[in-house]
Amino acid sequence: MFKIPCVLFAGGKSSRMGEDKSLLPFGGLPTLTQFQYERLKTLFKRVYISTKAADKFDFEADFILDPPEVDYAPTAGFVSMFREIMDEWIMVLSVDTPFVDESIFQILIDTDNTTWDAVIAKTAEGSHPLCGLYHRSLLEEFERMLAQGDHRLGKLLASSKTHYVYFEDETLFMNLNHPHEYKEALKRIH
Repeated sequence: MFKIPCVLFAGGKSSRMGEDKSLLPFGGLPTLTQFQYERLKTLFKRVYISTKAADKFDFEADFILDPPEVDYAPTAGFVSMFREIMDEWIMVLSVDTPFVDESIFQILIDTDNTTWDAVIAKTAEGSHPLCGLYHRSLLEEFERMLAQGDHRLGKLLASSKTHYVYFEDETLFMNLNHPHEYKEALKRIH
């Protein structure tokens, strides 16, 4: 079991899906979020869910709420995460990547180096900013970005000491952004 905390980001707009993807049924559970939360609890000592509203979920969990005045933005989730959790390193994962497995987390954690600000998964299709380790050293920059309304994680990672870990298997990072991707993932999970 990994000793670092894990935060599941489930507060996005889901505009491409057309409905809140965090609430879609998945893997025999009522929601994709609950599916992710239950499996992550078997891997990490502590698991939190970053969201705008905890009351949309029908199960018990540790929720970290975005500031109410902020529209949908991952930077808000990162600021709230680092204010709530005092650990130096935190693993993050987007709710819509249900096939990222224990081996990926293990490699990211094993690759960690105290001189980096972030350790991020990367595949041939690009980097995956919501699958990686983030260090507390980034909090001040996240706060500045949030105050300025700048929500570009790629920009933050490019200007920080970021280490990218390359993974061959693109299918493990499948994102459920569109209805056809959700349907494909449902077939795959069964």
